[in-house]
Amino acid sequence: MTTLSGKTALVTGSTSGIGLGIALTLAKAGANLILNGFGDSSKVTADVAQYGGKVGHHPADVSDPAQIADMVAYAEREFGGVDILVNNAGIQHVAAVEEFPVERWDSIIAINLSSVFHSTRLSLPGMRRKNWGRIINIASVHGQVGSTGKAAYVAAKHGVIGLTKVVGLETATSQVTCNAICPGWVLTPLVQKQIDDRAGKGVDPQQAQHDLLAEKQPSLEFVTPQHLGELVLFLCSEAGSQVRGAAWNIDGGWLAQ
Repeated sequence: MTTLSGKTALVTGSTSGIGLGIALTLAKAGANLILNGFGDSSKVTADVAQYGGKVGHHPADVSDPAQIADMVAYAEREFGGVDILVNNAGIQHVAAVEEFPVERWDSIIAINLSSVFHSTRLSLPGMRRKNWGRIINIASVHGQVGSTGKAAYVAAKHGVIGLTKVVGLETATSQVTCNAICPGWVLTPLVQKQIDDRAGKGVDPQQAQHDLLAEKQPSLEFVTPQHLGELVLFLCSEAGSQVRGAAWNIDGGWLAQ
């Protein structure tokens, strides 16, 4: 069983959904956690703290490099640095390219891609000093294939995979690794909204869910935050120490088609 006792994990966008699922899995394995996200964090902090590790929260808006720098400085000051960095924060907007709002493009690139660069560049020096670290970027199947209406998201996630490869190469002779995880459909509030939109057009909710999955995900089942958390845990283990610069699909068969 992988134990992360004494390690500190920073998970961006971790007050709900995928990020919270990953944070809970790491906490169960003994890691200290730094949560990140907006709003009242008291309940999720308590949920993570029940596993016995030290838990903190930083409200950084990861579209702002200065706030990311403040978050990493907080990690150094209060936890002795970041050992495991999970770049999870992300947003989405759907529109055709010629109708895509410029400000939405800018915000998606900032949060989904640029924040990965900034948090990585700021966390790497501490990992190199300790000669141990894990950088795990939550990309997407859309980092490897396209879908209509998702220009900014697809561009950002392709960029995340490219950045992952570069960092994986630059850390290859150290005990720091960098990898990406590429989920298919995960039942998050963003995906639930797409199901609700279909159901709002007179389709039965169960049928709407089936139809959404059937278009892309052959398993007809959602990936869960727990699935993703367990894969993160594997990449943090000694067994994952030679997985470097990889884009690991966990997508119910989406990319096998």
